[in-house]
Amino acid sequence: MKKFVFGFLLFASLPTQAAEPAWVQAVAGGYEVRVVTGAAQCPVLHTDKSAVTMTVRAKADANFPLVCGAPVPVGALSLRILDTPLPAPVAQPQRILVLGDTGCRIKGAAVQACNDPARWPFPALAIAAAKLKPDLVIHVGDYLYREGACPAGNQGCAGSPWGDNWTTWQADFFSPAAPLFQAAPIVLARGNHEVCSRSGPGWLRLQGPIPFNAQASCIAHLPAFTVNLAGLTLAVMDDATAEEIDLDRDMAQVYATEFAGLAQLPAPVWLVHHRPIWGADNGPLGIPVGGNLTWMEASRISASKGGSLIPHPVELMLSGHIHTFEAINFEQDVPPQLVAGNGGTNLEVTPRNLRGTQFLGHSGVTVADGLSVGGFGFLLMTRAPGGWTIDLYDPLGQPKGQCRFIAPTARKVGRLDCPGLKS
Repeated sequence: MKKFVFGFLLFASLPTQAAEPAWVQAVAGGYEVRVVTGAAQCPVLHTDKSAVTMTVRAKADANFPLVCGAPVPVGALSLRILDTPLPAPVAQPQRILVLGDTGCRIKGAAVQACNDPARWPFPALAIAAAKLKPDLVIHVGDYLYREGACPAGNQGCAGSPWGDNWTTWQADFFSPAAPLFQAAPIVLARGNHEVCSRSGPGWLRLQGPIPFNAQASCIAHLPAFTVNLAGLTLAVMDDATAEEIDLDRDMAQVYATEFAGLAQLPAPVWLVHHRPIWGADNGPLGIPVGGNLTWMEASRISASKGGSLIPHPVELMLSGHIHTFEAINFEQDVPPQLVAGNGGTNLEVTPRNLRGTQFLGHSGVTVADGLSVGGFGFLLMTRAPGGWTIDLYDPLGQPKGQCRFIAPTARKVGRLDCPGLKS
């Protein structure tokens, strides 16, 4: 009850002229424009194809204002709500921005200085990233980290809202992400912070890729959906409940079934999800350790049914969850892994050299070579002959180095090369 009252009072005190965020989001079957508005009715979406009155996605309640949505007409080149222009989808993006884990952590003893741009750089990072003019933004999950009240007397987070309500969502994601919304459409993966026991209800209302049903209980798992990028398919999977060290055999079977669906897609496919299957964290004596038991069981089931550990159309895996940057190649027939979990929340320190990472269980997968790079930042992936270049940036948009994704051939899986990358 305390959280409800706190969230309600903050929402009730919002100024009537507060900014109303609007964005273009990839969903199953295409793209959708959404807006959060304090108005009583949904606005009109103007496009070069037609003018469409947006429909109610979620009615206003004590904790959230009205949320509206409308599908983007296929082939639309211009979009506008009132006086706000929005970026139209690009059929074949050449520049894809990747970031994740962007919120400011306030939970128990873990208290981040949300008011300090150096300690929580997501607002500045979003401005710098938008200036690079991406065609598409991919967020690999974890948006809301303000789960508890700022401790009394702590100036680093003084005045911060908390809990699954609009005021907190606005502070932790929607206000700082506004430059990204103006730059490009966005793909939103679900993170473990968006499970039903945390901010899942708000995520489903605001960002969920399916219609919102206020009468239904929070949906714990959503089916995978794809985003067609004209010669490249993004497969976006919901792994919010895929626990690392507590094997969930039921969910492993769900993921294995979804893998079977991915196996039918035309290559190339990028797997976009939050929790990396074979990511690395810092273990005892600085030895890298990691792996997700639930995901690894899903891959084992897939292989036991005549498939592969990861369906062959998948050429690259994009994840977050570990609060750093990682680029990993594997010895086995497994596509390389990019981890981009360094978008704003408290960072983790992982060993620079990830070769020899000890994975949980017995997946049979080992690291051929891999590295991690500390510090906050984001990635910009640019199409290049034979693959993509991957530029790493710090929160102010200064280059930190470059990797290259080399597309697979008939005999070899793809590869991530990062020569001379600065730590």
